[in-house]
Amino acid sequence: MARVIEFGSNCEVPRTLRPSAAAARGLAYTEEVRRAVDHLYDEVKDFVTPMEWPEFAPLVHGICKLKAERNAVVLAHNYMTPDIFRLIGDFRGDSLQLAREAASVEADVIVQAGVHFMAETSKILSPNKTVLIPDTRAGCSLAASITGEDVKLIKAKYPGLPVVTYVNTTADVKAESDITCTSSNAVQVVEHVAKAWNVDKVILIPDEYLARNVAANTKIKIVTWHGRCEVHEQFSAADVAAIRDAHPGVIVLAHPECPPDVLQSADFAGSTSALAHYVKERSPNKVVLLTECSMSDNVAAENPGVEFVKPCNLCPHMKRISLETIYDALLEMKHVVEVDEATRVRAKRAIDAMLALPKTKQPLDFAIDRELAVLEVV
Repeated sequence: MARVIEFGSNCEVPRTLRPSAAAARGLAYTEEVRRAVDHLYDEVKDFVTPMEWPEFAPLVHGICKLKAERNAVVLAHNYMTPDIFRLIGDFRGDSLQLAREAASVEADVIVQAGVHFMAETSKILSPNKTVLIPDTRAGCSLAASITGEDVKLIKAKYPGLPVVTYVNTTADVKAESDITCTSSNAVQVVEHVAKAWNVDKVILIPDEYLARNVAANTKIKIVTWHGRCEVHEQFSAADVAAIRDAHPGVIVLAHPECPPDVLQSADFAGSTSALAHYVKERSPNKVVLLTECSMSDNVAAENPGVEFVKPCNLCPHMKRISLETIYDALLEMKHVVEVDEATRVRAKRAIDAMLALPKTKQPLDFAIDRELAVLEVV
């Protein structure tokens, strides 16, 4: 297993698993459980201590049994803690990967181990499947920054321009859009719609920092919105300098939702899948991923020869999803995510337009040595 060094004043990821959570649900660490799941412990031994494992194992076993009974799958985002990501996630990855899986997965039930907009996306693409979100409070600061009515006003102000909407948005926002994008393909989508619409300016909403970083990587002019991710906006160029001072030789990888000066201070920038790909392909001696902190745990598990400096910015919404809430969701078939049909159909057009684009051979990165482009912020 890779060595993970925590960096920051508040590095401990809060345990979402409460003591006796398994016992409270009538689950025990029996011989049956041991035989069924103890072989999985090595997957999380650097996250779960041997003393804690008897609390985790019964829930892992219980979830696996319920998945079989319900014909259910768990879509686990990269920001999930390792116990979820590695032990019960049937499909794992970033927003684009999970969107593709939701569209094609053979199951009656989808449990979204992520946040609410991801569950809505799964429902949009799989209307005949039951989609569950384990905790209704698992929202997103970026998705909450804009509404469908806001998009209507933007379109009225800029008639004739295509609207590219980041997938980190609600269904009603997607429904007002021409095409969606992720951080993996934002530049590709912007350039595609500009050519298709024969325009040199595109509306890219709602993440201001993603838009600024996209604008630095294309000649297309960008109109954006003043939305930000509460995790990524915390990173600064000063943080990068402090990490480099504390860990000489560290390779700094940044997510494009970070401020532009962070990308300019980094060695590489890209989506969560691009960051994971970089580590796997280049195997740096020491690396830091400037994104949600659980990402480091999950990438470290796949790269035992790499030393990780773990940043301490965590998403409080992602951390609402736990083994116990996933177990409860499957047991009680709650909380069901619904999207009204008119909204779903319109939102699906925007998502399908994105999914129809050619897949790239590997995740695209962002150039980090470009001058910042001037863009309009609505």
